[in-house]
Amino acid sequence: MAATLKALLKPIFPFFFSDNKMGSTGDSPIAFNYFAQQQQTFKPPLIANENAFLGDVATSEKNNAKAPVSCGFYRLEKGTPLVYEYTYDEMKIILEGHFDISDETGQKVHATKGDVFYFPKGSKITFTTEEYGLAFYTGQRKEGAA
Repeated sequence: MAATLKALLKPIFPFFFSDNKMGSTGDSPIAFNYFAQQQQTFKPPLIANENAFLGDVATSEKNNAKAPVSCGFYRLEKGTPLVYEYTYDEMKIILEGHFDISDETGQKVHATKGDVFYFPKGSKITFTTEEYGLAFYTGQRKEGAA
């Protein structure tokens, strides 16, 4: 009887029967992770051209392998524009400096400290800067898959 009830309820309430639950629903609590002073100490590695640096600081891959989220820092220095086509959804907040950001629709923004962006999967974005820009990002992807 219990198995039949579970089979009936699972399609209606999939969250309650999922392995992907938020909070400490299991036998033991789930701890948060802390990464002290990363904006000041983490140096992202060079990823493209002579001036584009990106590095993941943290990922949820260990706790959620089906839909991981990774985050870190992106730094662009004056030089070659970076053209990037997103294969995942990403959010970005500008921390320092500025970026000139454009997409294939013709939308252009001069981004400065505090500006927040959402780059949908499939968007093709061009990043440039006259000096430098530093941003923090969170993307729906595995660690290192940018």
